[in-house]
Amino acid sequence: MEVGAVAAMRYVKDGIKAARLVMQHTKHTMLVGDRASAFAISMGLPGPSNLSSSESIDKWTRWKENHCQPNFWKNVVPVYCCGPYQPKDNKGICSETNSMGIVESRRSLVGPHNHDTISMAVIDKMGHVAVGTSTNGATFKIPGRVGDGPIAGSSAYADDEVGACGATGDGDIMMRFLPCYQVVESMRQGLEPKLAAKDAIKRIARKFPDFMGAVVAIDRNGVHAGACHGWTFQYSVRSADMDDVKVFTVLP
Repeated sequence: MEVGAVAAMRYVKDGIKAARLVMQHTKHTMLVGDRASAFAISMGLPGPSNLSSSESIDKWTRWKENHCQPNFWKNVVPVYCCGPYQPKDNKGICSETNSMGIVESRRSLVGPHNHDTISMAVIDKMGHVAVGTSTNGATFKIPGRVGDGPIAGSSAYADDEVGACGATGDGDIMMRFLPCYQVVESMRQGLEPKLAAKDAIKRIARKFPDFMGAVVAIDRNGVHAGACHGWTFQYSVRSADMDDVKVFTVLP
């Protein structure tokens, strides 16, 4: 079983290619930060590059004008401005508005329109199974944050003997449960993909009923299914005997 990942990598566009280079050319599993960027560039990927777009700059500007709301901080002051932040027991600038902190609904932070995870599983003609995930992370995340994308077993997992899984959603919550590892291991124990996917999502929802997320499971024979919570989820499938991609809709 081979694994490669990069995290918190800036200035290099092709994160999934960098992850594969880690897998193919190192004995490590994950590289992070500026050293991951330097590795990717040294291995031939384009960079350093400015990855900001006019759309992302405009979104960030409007967020700053809205006093950095919403955000992923909790139990800190100040609440209604952009920091610097301190534990709420300390005094902070702008803290007179609300020094107690607020509990933000996670659905205002993570949803279908504020993250961009792509997960893809493939089975080749020899029966080998592979899966990969690429993401830009959660919008307005705290600098330094790493989500579930590069965590083996969380956003992706595969085993030739069993099948594969891909996941998307609230990565900060989902990575605590390694849902894709759970899906593959459940299929190994005999559960069909649909039941394995539902079981993994239910395990998270029992602890975090407000979370949003989805998983897709596929066994080594190509049988696939999805499960989700908090949103209506879609995934697509293409096989050798299909003329075009087919989109499947999964209801929560």
